[in-house]
Amino acid sequence: MQLQHLNGLIAAPFTPMNPDGTLNLSIIPQYYALLKENGVTGAFICGSTGEGVSLSVAEKKAVAEAWSTAVGSDAGFKVMTLVGGTSVAESTELAKHAADCGLYGVAFTAPFYFKPASVDALAETCAQVAAAAPHLPFYYYHIPVLTGVGYSMKGLLQAVHGRIPNFAGIKYTHEDFMDFLSCMHFDGGRYDMLWGRDENMLAALALGAKGAVGSTYNYAAPLYIRMIDAYEAGEMEAARQFQLQSIHMIELLGKYGGIATGKAYMRKLGLDCGAFRLPVRNMSDAQFNLFSKEVDGLMFQSYCSKMPVEAA
Repeated sequence: MQLQHLNGLIAAPFTPMNPDGTLNLSIIPQYYALLKENGVTGAFICGSTGEGVSLSVAEKKAVAEAWSTAVGSDAGFKVMTLVGGTSVAESTELAKHAADCGLYGVAFTAPFYFKPASVDALAETCAQVAAAAPHLPFYYYHIPVLTGVGYSMKGLLQAVHGRIPNFAGIKYTHEDFMDFLSCMHFDGGRYDMLWGRDENMLAALALGAKGAVGSTYNYAAPLYIRMIDAYEAGEMEAARQFQLQSIHMIELLGKYGGIATGKAYMRKLGLDCGAFRLPVRNMSDAQFNLFSKEVDGLMFQSYCSKMPVEAA
């Protein structure tokens, strides 16, 4: 199959929830419109930001179907879903479903309970899941801080090369720039390397990254587009300042509890995605008020994503 390298910002959407913790799929068309309006080129659903590990198989399928319906015939907007977890059987089932409902691609992360004992075992596992959707691009999602599986990704490419025809590339959420650059140049740059750390995207651009997947692109895509434009124009000091704004914004994620804080940023935009499921902790109303004041102090409105104006 003909594999392509993706460019631009691919958001990792939050999975919208109702107050009772059930899925709120009704706002996904509006969510898609928001991303599209702000220059985002795709969505990586059911990942870490999307609480994929906290969703049932049926719920993951429902989320995939909702995004497929919302995007419709927009071939320029790529939707891929994370099918990885602790069960390879469930992963293959979800990969088949992704193909059936017309998604662009699938991603798989290392099983994190019974971990693969070697990079060859990881490659074998990838091969089994990729074969379930042989006509879709298959990405490995490298996030060792959460999976505890930290093999060299150059080693993984060596193990899968010539073995998995639809292996498209890696979503690289780690700080090993040496490994990342080695992967980018493996076999003449064959594989698509998508950067996954928003807070140091500028460094990845310097290494030649063209596509990135991240959670903050949900609510601050214009900031990163300005940074990319400044970098490409050779305006390095401006690019550094945009990255610094990104860092200040991301620092509030840690200050107010971690990953769930991203949904508070979405609430600031006017798209309420609800709360995260347990065991993730959500902020209280009082904490949200404090958070909101700090966000305003960062001049968030000057670079945040804007909700599309509905046609009259």
